[in-house]
Amino acid sequence: MNPMKDDLDAFKAAFRRHAAGVAAITARDAQGKPVGFTATSLASLSAVPPLATFNMARSASSWPAIAETERVVIHMLGARNRSLAETMSGDNASRFVGEHWHEGAHGLPILDNVTTWMVGRIIERFPVHNSVLVVVQIESGEVGADDAPLLYHERQYLRPGDVA
Repeated sequence: MNPMKDDLDAFKAAFRRHAAGVAAITARDAQGKPVGFTATSLASLSAVPPLATFNMARSASSWPAIAETERVVIHMLGARNRSLAETMSGDNASRFVGEHWHEGAHGLPILDNVTTWMVGRIIERFPVHNSVLVVVQIESGEVGADDAPLLYHERQYLRPGDVA
């Protein structure tokens, strides 16, 4: 074992080694521009009513839109979506350049060829230090083709069995 210098080093090292599923969250900002980002913090909160949560930093480029919007789309990504995950976690000006999405209900951006997407209404935003826990009530969705999982581990998008 390698002792960590401080709590921040220990925290970062631990969560780099904690594999997590990958989702993409999309919305529209106040000017109607599509925004989106990847999230590894997606969790099911309740089945009745259907509630999901995700976390984000208030310094994130998409936070102003999430702070103001009423609805979001939560997309579950599979192994075939690795390049899409890289696009959605890359330069925010390039996330919606190309033909990998279409406009859905409420004018929301829907990413194409994902394993599942769900439209939801934000019902709570809980600030915690410099982050926010967002609670979404799911209203509708669609299941796409099945796929192997996509994981985020050691700062890489991988499918189970890949070496980081």
